[in-house]
Amino acid sequence: MKKLIAGAALALLSATGAWAQDAVKLQLKWVTQAQFAGYYVAAAKGFYTEEKLDVTILPGGPDIAPEQVIAGGGADVITTWMPAALAARERGVPLVNIAQPFKNQGLSFVCRKDMGVNSTADFPGKTLGVWFFGNEYPFYAWMAKLGLKTDGSPGGVTVLKQAFDVEALLNKQAACISVMTYNEYGQVLDAGLKPEELTFFSYADQGVKVMEDGLYVLEQNLADPAFADKMTRFVRASMKGWKYAEANPAEAAQIVVDADQTGLQTLEHQTYMMGEVAKLTAGGNGALDPADFEATVAALLAAVSPENPAITKAPDAGAWTHAISDAALK
Repeated sequence: MKKLIAGAALALLSATGAWAQDAVKLQLKWVTQAQFAGYYVAAAKGFYTEEKLDVTILPGGPDIAPEQVIAGGGADVITTWMPAALAARERGVPLVNIAQPFKNQGLSFVCRKDMGVNSTADFPGKTLGVWFFGNEYPFYAWMAKLGLKTDGSPGGVTVLKQAFDVEALLNKQAACISVMTYNEYGQVLDAGLKPEELTFFSYADQGVKVMEDGLYVLEQNLADPAFADKMTRFVRASMKGWKYAEANPAEAAQIVVDADQTGLQTLEHQTYMMGEVAKLTAGGNGALDPADFEATVAALLAAVSPENPAITKAPDAGAWTHAISDAALK
């Protein structure tokens, strides 16, 4: 009888794979939206299950800092921008980039021409909207490149701590605001402003390259072979999800809407977002390009100041690794 019970239990385990699944908690940088479509697609299409992973995707929000979540043990892996990750590492949270799904940059700046901004030469004396919580570092790097002070003094600019919306531009509280190509820029257009009424600046075109939406873990965890293996499988399945999303944007958008528990996301907007996000993940396979890392570091070091406390020195060699992505993508 015991043998029969044991045999039945093993058969059930083999059939379901439930006991064999490794749990992974992924903390997102922001709310459920197409910015993270690859992970939701990987979950919905069974790519994580194929890798024997039980992945819990934790949405972010304005009061959630992924770097703090992982430092407190609330996540195994996070998505965040490289400037925020490097700043956290310098301050004692040993984050390591294990993969870089986003190859290209979506951070941009949009300005109203009717408020006198047609080029960067028009910035002095203007109020500029900037996201904080780690998103401000690229802005300060750009201002340093332009030689502009950011304390509101004559000849410089005044910084408005921008909410995560576009109201400051619509209400003319700021001449320019921060936008992502895949989200807020579309909101500005949807609100009725036309492209010809706006001046658009891409940070990348302005020579400020900073990597966005990488995957980061704590360095000490990578020393555990079992954790490293789990992350290898996670990256492999996630990149499969990203490439599927690129090739099937409409389906990916629907998957994101279905995953959104707030009910706030619309299929129309998520379809627009997915089309733009696909441009940012295209051209990469998930492995961090060392040149992109060096460009990000150079941009941040060029802007070291009391207003931009991102990093004060070049990061050590442990800030990124190819060990996980190489194993996942071979």
